[in-house]
Amino acid sequence: MIRKVLLVIFGLLTALAPCHASRTLTDEAGRSVTVPDHPHRIVSLVPNITDDVFALGGGDDVVGISDFVEYPMEARSKPTVGTITDPSIEAIVALHPDLILGTPYANNQNALDSLQHLGIPVFLVDPHGVAGILRSITSLGNALNRQAEAAAAVSRLNQRIEAVRASVRGKPVISVFMPVSYDPVFTIGKGSYITEIIALAGGRSITADLNQEWPEISLEAVVSRAPEALLMLRGGSTTLDSLEKRPGWKILPAVRNRRVYYVDKRVDFPSPVAIDALEDLAKQFHP
Repeated sequence: MIRKVLLVIFGLLTALAPCHASRTLTDEAGRSVTVPDHPHRIVSLVPNITDDVFALGGGDDVVGISDFVEYPMEARSKPTVGTITDPSIEAIVALHPDLILGTPYANNQNALDSLQHLGIPVFLVDPHGVAGILRSITSLGNALNRQAEAAAAVSRLNQRIEAVRASVRGKPVISVFMPVSYDPVFTIGKGSYITEIIALAGGRSITADLNQEWPEISLEAVVSRAPEALLMLRGGSTTLDSLEKRPGWKILPAVRNRRVYYVDKRVDFPSPVAIDALEDLAKQFHP
């Protein structure tokens, strides 16, 4: 207990000293945050934010990341501070950060509050949909004082998105069903940006009308919506073989005909790598 108190006091002193926080910004949670002029010791508490920071050229300033970082590959060598929902305050403080980056929908609010009480600036982004990915890059560009890099990154991503739109314009729309799990059956709904990725790639999720992000649906409802194909996560636990062994699934022409498209884990990250997944999927829908 004494060690923890001393560590917290030490962290408070070291966090406050080098911060030179003088710019007050509004983050995507609507909070006013005073951030350093030039942050050089950044801890990112969410994998997609880590990808954003590296895309802005700030990778050398990252001193800590959360678990489960996949992209970019060079980020994996950074020290981890724990999971997204339960990061280690001690591990974060030991890195002497001058800026914490997180998100209000996934990070533990108590952990975020503790870091703020230590005097470490905590800047939050909240990306929803493809537009949200671009907006968060702009927000992070402001927080890191890399506005020019953010504007260039957003411009490049917009050009790639528009190129995909142009490549699929006027081509047949492929109706797909994405089974996230099969017992019970969960899928993607209107609230999931993966639904938007599918639409941009020239497809249509048959569950795009369901309001939830990850809705549950009956197999009978899937059959009645008659998807042309399945969309599955490459390397995921739900596979075509596993569906074929489940009662009732072979009635789906998409299963019977083994018509499947695949996306990889990049589609799970609301960051620049999601645009890689978009391009890949568009090429599959319309080779």
